[in-house]
Amino acid sequence: MTDDSQRNFRSVYYEKVGFRGVEEKKSLEILLKDDRLDTEKLCTFSQRFPLPSMYRALVWKVLLGILPPHHESHAKVMMYRKEQYSDVLHALKVVRFVSDATPQAEVYLRMYQLESGKLPRSPSFPLEPEDEVFLAIAKAMEEMVEDSVDCYWITRRFVNQLNTKYRDSLPQLPKAFEQYLSLEDGRLLTHLKMCSAAPKLPYDLWFKRCFAGCLPESSLQRVWDKVVSGSCKILVFVAVEILLTFKIKVMALNSAEKITKFLENIPQDSSDAIVSKAIDLWHKHCGTPVHSS
Repeated sequence: MTDDSQRNFRSVYYEKVGFRGVEEKKSLEILLKDDRLDTEKLCTFSQRFPLPSMYRALVWKVLLGILPPHHESHAKVMMYRKEQYSDVLHALKVVRFVSDATPQAEVYLRMYQLESGKLPRSPSFPLEPEDEVFLAIAKAMEEMVEDSVDCYWITRRFVNQLNTKYRDSLPQLPKAFEQYLSLEDGRLLTHLKMCSAAPKLPYDLWFKRCFAGCLPESSLQRVWDKVVSGSCKILVFVAVEILLTFKIKVMALNSAEKITKFLENIPQDSSDAIVSKAIDLWHKHCGTPVHSS
C-alpha cells in the first residue's frame, strides 16, 4: 500500500469512527486566532466537523453569546460571569434553597430559576416538566464541561436557545422524523404505525431533551455541536438512525409500550456509530454547509 493510499485509508477510518484529520483542527485554530472571531465561520465549521474537545467549550461560549467575538474582552467578560455566578449561588445558600450537599445539576437549576424569576416558594415543590428538561441537560453538560461556571452558563444559554430560537421548530420534529424515516425505510414506519407506536415514541427525550439521558455524553457532544451552531434538525436524523440501527429489534416488538421502553434505553455501545451515520444522513438530506468568504 502506498503512502497516499495508507493516508486515505486512515482518513476514511477516522471519519467513520468520528475523528477527523489534523487539517480540520488546524483550520479551527486559524479561525480562533482572529482578533475578532467570525461567528458565522465558527458555525459553519461546527456544522461540518466535530469540534476538538480542547476547543469545544470556547466555541460553544462564543456561539451561545456567553463570550463576545473580541478576544481582548474575554477575560473581563468571564470575570463578570464568575461574579454573577457567585452572587446567585450565595443568594440561594442564604435562603437555604441549596447547600454544599445539593447535587451540582440541581444547583444550576435553582440558579436558573432564580435568575428567570421562576424560583418556587420551597425546594420541596415538585419540578415542572421544563425543570426536568433543564436538569437532564445540566447533568449531561456536567460530563462535558469541567469548569462549573462554564457549565452553568453553557447549560443556561443552551436551554434558552431551545426555548427561543428553536421554540417553533421543536414541535415540528416528530413530523419531520416520520417523513425522513419513510424515505429511509417505509416498512419500519408502517410497523410503528400498525403497532400504534408512532405517536408514543420518546419524542420528549429525543427532541426536548436533545437526547440527554439517552446517548452517552461522548457521543452526545457531537450532536450538540450542531444544535449549538444552528441546527436542531440534526436531532431528527439521530432519531431516524436509532430506528434504522435497531430495526430488527423494533420489528420484533409488537406493542407501542415495548417499542417505547426499548427506545428509551437503547444499548450504549452503538452510540458513536449511530451519531456518525446520523450526521451523514443529515448532510445527505440537508446538504453540507460551506465556509462563507
